[in-house]
Amino acid sequence: MRRKLPSTTSLRAFDAAARHGNFSKAAEELSLTEGAVSRQIARLEALLNCKLFDRMGSRVKLNPLGINYAHHVSESLYRMERDAQSIMGMPEESRSLDIAVLPTFLSRWLIPRLNKFNQLYPDITLNLAARADPFILSGSGFDAVIHYEHSAWAGMRVQFLFQENLLPICHPALLKNDGIDQQLNELQLIHRRQNHDAWLQYSQESGIRIDNPMKGRRYDLHEMAISAVIAGQGVALVPGMYVENELNNGSIISPWPSSSRLSKQFSLIKPKETGINETALECFERWLLSEVDTLTNVNRN
Repeated sequence: MRRKLPSTTSLRAFDAAARHGNFSKAAEELSLTEGAVSRQIARLEALLNCKLFDRMGSRVKLNPLGINYAHHVSESLYRMERDAQSIMGMPEESRSLDIAVLPTFLSRWLIPRLNKFNQLYPDITLNLAARADPFILSGSGFDAVIHYEHSAWAGMRVQFLFQENLLPICHPALLKNDGIDQQLNELQLIHRRQNHDAWLQYSQESGIRIDNPMKGRRYDLHEMAISAVIAGQGVALVPGMYVENELNNGSIISPWPSSSRLSKQFSLIKPKETGINETALECFERWLLSEVDTLTNVNRN
């Protein structure tokens, strides 16, 4: 069946007119005449069988349908431009993967290891995007996601990677030599906003007294909490795998026990259907599992 699609010329004219709220300025941006822009938008409205602008003399204003459509058109044009630039930058015979990843895992664990992947698979280009919240994978444009378990992944293929355990960390200058457990109660607590009761659970699990486990600053990401700790702002509960370097060089310390209760399972989530990038995805999954296995062995020892 023939697709009922507007031309890119009409979409670009509509996008420019929607942003400027003016056909004349849209024409100037696109190096067209105002009449040409008006005709392109008229064709688009005829195809959609609806009006997108309210005309008030020489002025135009998006109506509610136009506002909604403008948002989708802008996103679509951006994706088309991004995909075109991505293809232009790829050598022939190369493959690419688009992977969504939890932000702190991406910056602190995955990216520092990518040189190994690039050496093994120089023909595969990884395009990585940070996604803090779960989302619907189908139709998202991503080949896979590295994320924690969630109902959003129902029906997807899920490969378990590792169990995340949290441990308290702080700057060494904040602690005295004795009464370590008591000092935890005196330090400024740093929270990850999504884990609002983590310190309460940690106190109950460890038996370390914290008079007010809800006090303190709140940040969206583990990365932000780690930066706050390095700056000497308090103590935070973070995955130990994110702060291996800092713990090894002594810029932060963790004299308290880690938590086994405060943990999440992380997985590589793939679409149910096999995609055109399946072979490249299999290479990435195989490499990722080997890196995670190395991490697990280090932690075990």
